[in-house]
Amino acid sequence: MKKQQDLGLFQTINERHSVRKYDPEATIPEEELTEILEAASKAPSSWNLQHWKFLVVDDPKKKEQLLPIAYNQQQIVDSAAVIAVLGDVQANENAEDVYQGAVDNGFMTEQVRDTLVGQINKAYEGDTPFPRDEAFLNASLASMNLMLAAKAKGYDTCPMGGFQRGAFVKEFNVPERYVPVMLLTVGKAAKPAHQSARFDLEKVVVKNTF
Repeated sequence: MKKQQDLGLFQTINERHSVRKYDPEATIPEEELTEILEAASKAPSSWNLQHWKFLVVDDPKKKEQLLPIAYNQQQIVDSAAVIAVLGDVQANENAEDVYQGAVDNGFMTEQVRDTLVGQINKAYEGDTPFPRDEAFLNASLASMNLMLAAKAKGYDTCPMGGFQRGAFVKEFNVPERYVPVMLLTVGKAAKPAHQSARFDLEKVVVKNTF
C-alpha cells in the first residue's frame, strides 16, 4: 500500500523564507492571528510544561517604542505584528496544572503525578543554567511552529535575535519569570524573500557516530 505524503507541509517548509521587507498597509485579522498562535502553542515541550509566552505587539505606538530596541530595523514597524517569544524559566510551576488535568481525565494516577512533579521541581533547583536552557529550547520549538503556521496562512515571518534584551524587558514590563528568546515579525512581504543557500546533507548529517 502506497504511503500518502502531506505535500502541503513540505511545500510550506520549502516556501518559508525570512522576510525583512513588509507591506506596511497589510494587517492580520484577529481570528487568523489566533489560529497561528494556537498552532504555535501545540509545539512539543519537555514534560509538557509549555515553556513559552507570546507578547504580541501590533499597536503602532508600541512598535515605534520597540524600534530602537531592535536597532531600528524597519521591519519592526512595517510588519503587521511583532511577536516576542518569551521563555519561562519557572516552567516547573506549570507542572501541577498540567498533570492535574491528566489525573482528572484518568490518564494518570495521583501517585504518578506527585512523582513527576517532584522530579521536575528537583531539576529546577539550584543555580544552574538548566531553567534558561529549557526556556530557550522549548520556546524555540514553538517559534518554528508559529513561522510555519503563518506561512500556511499566507503570511511571512522573520526570526530576530538582534535586539537589546535588557531594554526590551524594561520597556515592555516583562516579568522576571520570562526571558526574551526572539522577536518574530509577521506580515505580508513587500517583495520576494532573498533565497538563502543551504548545505548539502552530506555536510550536516552524521550517522551513528563521528
